[in-house]
Amino acid sequence: MQFNKTTLPNGLRVITVPMIDNPAVTVLVMVETGSKYETKETNGLSHFLEHMMFKGTSRRPRAIDIARELDTLGAHYNAFTSQEYTGYYAKVAVAKLDNALDIVADLFQNPLLDPKEMEKEKGVIIEEIRMYQDLPQRDVEDVLSALMFGDQPSGWPIIGSEQNVRSFTREQLMGYRSSHYVSSASTVVISGSFDEQAVLAKVSEVFGTLPATPKKGKLSVLESQTTPALRAKFKETDQTYLAMAFRAFPVLDARIPAMRVLSNLLGSGMSSRLFTKMRSELGICYYVNAGYSAYTDHGDLSISAGVDSTRIEQGIRGILDECVRLKNELVSDDELARVKDNIAGTAPLELETSDARAEYCGYQEVLKHVIESPDQSL
Repeated sequence: MQFNKTTLPNGLRVITVPMIDNPAVTVLVMVETGSKYETKETNGLSHFLEHMMFKGTSRRPRAIDIARELDTLGAHYNAFTSQEYTGYYAKVAVAKLDNALDIVADLFQNPLLDPKEMEKEKGVIIEEIRMYQDLPQRDVEDVLSALMFGDQPSGWPIIGSEQNVRSFTREQLMGYRSSHYVSSASTVVISGSFDEQAVLAKVSEVFGTLPATPKKGKLSVLESQTTPALRAKFKETDQTYLAMAFRAFPVLDARIPAMRVLSNLLGSGMSSRLFTKMRSELGICYYVNAGYSAYTDHGDLSISAGVDSTRIEQGIRGILDECVRLKNELVSDDELARVKDNIAGTAPLELETSDARAEYCGYQEVLKHVIESPDQSL
């Protein structure tokens, strides 16, 4: 995979990812901010702002103006908020690239943040909170984060609480945006088939006025756990949803490739150890997964499963047995080779679309300020 990085005079980074003859192109802008940049009182503000960016701009004053224009392009578009980054994207046919760039740049830089729209959107986000709470497979992730990190940003839900959402004001949104949505903390990624010089000129035109003011930082994650910990949340369900995690390494740690291999060995694919143990041997669950998350100052390896409530102890024991086995027994050369081949084989499949490549580059740039090609990361 080829890519080029250009830094504009205002500090904005532009990543171009050429894909010859690809019929689609993705415009993605990511900013280095998320829930870890919030206080207890403003938890959820990053996500709320993400919603409000689509609710009207100085050039497109109504939400329907933005949506209708993107829909007319046939665009796939959305946004997302993480602990350390927020992203906005539109994927369109190649001929519509300039239109998509113009719209994404407009909503990113010129949101109205209308108080009337804010009050309506509060109801939308409160229902989103309740939706996630009604999805135990999703809710257990927030329970796990709260257990691991406690009363600090990494332990709070990205979406925030109903109480906080109801309290947010336009002044808070404007202050937060001016502190974080600055050029030095922003990256624009263009992935697909395009004329690179023309794209750079267009990006410079539509993003050239993004403020170059200093970026506000965040507090470091505190990790103080010394003994195993457990938290349970009761809900009337047909299954018990469990998640467990082990503290790992931040994104720039040299051990991340080993963590990638370890998580794949445990829980990626139908031949993985956890799938073989939990589903094929015990017949105790439909899904079981393992994966790692890595941020600038912390990381974790997590395992999740949905288990028959009458066999929860057996399910936990099955997972722990595989973890103990991994600790005490060397992985055979044959199994290690199979896992590495799986990672190498899936890499091109995961990067075959313009949006996948855009997110791959954007994620690395905002967290590491350096992009490794897929070959380098294998």
